[in-house]
Amino acid sequence: MPTAPPSGPTSVPLCVDLDGTLVKSDTLMDAAMALWRKEPLSPLKWPAWIAQGKAGLKHEITRRVDLDVEHLPYNQPLLAYLREEYFAGRKIYLATAANGALAQRVAEHLGIFAGVLASDGKLNLAGKNKLAAFEAQFPDGFTYIGNALPDRHLLRKSVDPMVANPHMRLLRVMRSDGVKPVRTFEDRASGLKAFVKAVRLHQWAKNTLVFVPMLLAHSASPNRLAAVVMAFFSLGFCASATYIINDLLDIEADRKHPRKRRRAFAAGDLSPVAGVGIVVVFFAISISLALLLPKVYASLPGEAGIYEVLGHPLRFALWLSVYTVSTLAYSVRLKRMMLVDVMVLSGLYTLRMLAGSAAAGVQISTWLAAFSIFFFLSLAFVKRFSELFMLAGNSESDDDIKPSGRGYRLSDMEQVRSFGTSAGYASVVVLTMYISSLDSPLLYQHPRKLWLLAPILLLWLSRVWLLASRGEMHEDPVVYALTDKRSWLLGALCAFVVWWAL
Repeated sequence: MPTAPPSGPTSVPLCVDLDGTLVKSDTLMDAAMALWRKEPLSPLKWPAWIAQGKAGLKHEITRRVDLDVEHLPYNQPLLAYLREEYFAGRKIYLATAANGALAQRVAEHLGIFAGVLASDGKLNLAGKNKLAAFEAQFPDGFTYIGNALPDRHLLRKSVDPMVANPHMRLLRVMRSDGVKPVRTFEDRASGLKAFVKAVRLHQWAKNTLVFVPMLLAHSASPNRLAAVVMAFFSLGFCASATYIINDLLDIEADRKHPRKRRRAFAAGDLSPVAGVGIVVVFFAISISLALLLPKVYASLPGEAGIYEVLGHPLRFALWLSVYTVSTLAYSVRLKRMMLVDVMVLSGLYTLRMLAGSAAAGVQISTWLAAFSIFFFLSLAFVKRFSELFMLAGNSESDDDIKPSGRGYRLSDMEQVRSFGTSAGYASVVVLTMYISSLDSPLLYQHPRKLWLLAPILLLWLSRVWLLASRGEMHEDPVVYALTDKRSWLLGALCAFVVWWAL
């Protein structure tokens, strides 16, 4: 196969940076996140390591973590170019401020580098330090590919300056220096697109459950509606923050997953530093809304203030705290505990309704609580079953007991399906018991019409599990429900039946 000619003489070595250039992410940040998951208290040691300087910090972190270099988010257009140059006979060097041990493993994995120049634990090989090393080793000149402001001096001296996913500040400085990049290698989603993907706005649909207690209690007054809307946004920002924490801790694991490797942090589209910043801001907004909610509710005309209705003005904030702690515990540990994980997942749905109950100042009925426990437990099992089904399809062996990474094995699939379908049908049984009870006439003039809900829910649950058994179900049932026209139609029918029974 013919290859493109090198951009410059093959006698001039081609030097490429690692972090943000050859790899879209920052390997130091990746290693720090991996160390945080491995040793949750390790951040307490970071200040002492930082005191040793950047090179010392990189050495201390990377020597404690074996970062998986095979699944790093490489800049594919740049990697293809480097391979073309390599096969054309050009000498290529990996020149990075990353720790030398990590850089060496990357070089060995790719197999195209003639040598490695990297930080050694004492000297941070960046900026002018890197330029000095280049001038000593390549007196006849070099070509350099970089991405950030510290690369400015190297690009000015480069025979053929090139950039990969360049920072805007670097491009501005290069223009002022009169340096024009010969070639640019772009392989990264836009910042806005990556941000939207990271915060998972579609998951906010789950937070509509906060409206359920108010609506089913037929108490949708302006006061309560305003309070519940605030609760919705408070939970939304909190949920997005916890999703980002989960993604930061799971960067390495996500990169090995066929779908999750496209997540913003795993793909290198967003920096972990940016992720931490988003988490801080979102938690601040969430807590502020939770603390303001009682005052806003009490200031609205019409009904008694939140103090009289709830008995405790910060009850919603309490449920928000329980939700946050539960979600973080799930991300760090509980999601790897068989059966405990699905119990927690289903409980998080119920927690949303309890939070909505507190925000609206209405009591959640035992019937609604019982229904939600079984219904959402079924959806949690759908999630696990779909993951196992995908794992079975990607398995390279016939070993039916291959671990899934969530405490389950492939041989558990039938049992998981049994658990899930049983829980789903149990939720419908709870619904029919409520319709037949003496409680339903208290809220509905025609409670018998509610019997139409049973076949609708049975149809939806059966279809969900049938699609999951065929491998046609998205891993996240919420994504499926939001994108499935039949789900929208059945949901509208349920709403009509409830309205008809009033």
